[in-house]
Amino acid sequence: MIETIQQNNLKVINSDEGSVLHFIKKTDVGFRDFAEVYFSTVNKESIKAWKLHKRMTLNLVVPVGRVLFYFIDSRPDSINYNNMETFVLSQHPYTRLTVPPMYWFGFKGLANGLNLISNQADLVHDTKEVERKPINAFDVNWDMNL
Repeated sequence: MIETIQQNNLKVINSDEGSVLHFIKKTDVGFRDFAEVYFSTVNKESIKAWKLHKRMTLNLVVPVGRVLFYFIDSRPDSINYNNMETFVLSQHPYTRLTVPPMYWFGFKGLANGLNLISNQADLVHDTKEVERKPINAFDVNWDMNL
């Protein structure tokens, strides 16, 4: 079976005092293992691209702000080889992306103020496990109308 990017709806519990935003449970689709959780921020109109994890599975949520993601499948045996997918993550709708290894990805901040990305990873960050390319390595439209 070829793994692809999965998008799962997440639960938000609202109250007058604030909200609880679920992320992931070990019983959820997409959970593989727990190694670390980290946060990235991206300013409005700023782009962070391109990165590929050779072994790490990503579980991405954007609990604050709004972020555009591009993913390019670089697995030669995949039926989706070299295909590009885009997603916009935010609280509305609040979803989690599970991204298997070997996808190039980049992202752009869309909202004013803080755009916060969180990743629950199945491996501890290792610089030998990551590849990088310059922002112009892929032909994408970062200015798409969203």
